Amino acid sequence: MSIKHTHILVQRRTRSKRTIGITDYIDLPEAGILNIPCKIDSGADTSAVHCERVRIKEIDGVDHLVFKLLDRKHPLYTGKDIVTSQFKEKKVKSSFGDYEFRYQVKLKMTIFNRNYTVSFNLSNRKNMRYPVLLGRKFLNNRFIIDVSKMNLSYNMKNDTK
Repeated sequence: MSIKHTHILVQRRTRSKRTIGITDYIDLPEAGILNIPCKIDSGADTSAVHCERVRIKEIDGVDHLVFKLLDRKHPLYTGKDIVTSQFKEKKVKSSFGDYEFRYQVKLKMTIFNRNYTVSFNLSNRKNMRYPVLLGRKFLNNRFIIDVSKMNLSYNMKNDTK
């Protein structure tokens, strides 16, 4: 394959990808949470969201995961229970290099005025600057990260108002 042909293939692959900055804001419409700050993290395999009061509850003989997104001190906290029977328990490596088990759920998310269903690890991010991390599994083949930019989706949303 010639260098020219390779360059054309790379252009085609990147043309359909949107540029995303190092931070942005997303919506979690089913949870009633809009404009939640997030960090774009190509070092994280899976996306993560801050939550509290995670518990298993049996409903009609089926285990359901019940949790609240964010925490009471967060300004976007709704106190709404999110209930799902579609969840997994995954072994994940924390940012400190330790392994721990976390629940993983799929949540509907909006960014750049597009809706996605994203797998999120439920995590205690209370001491982190951003309550949401968007990881590689979501970003891959969709976005190119430009670390010199911030809040591109949020700015686009506000420009259309």
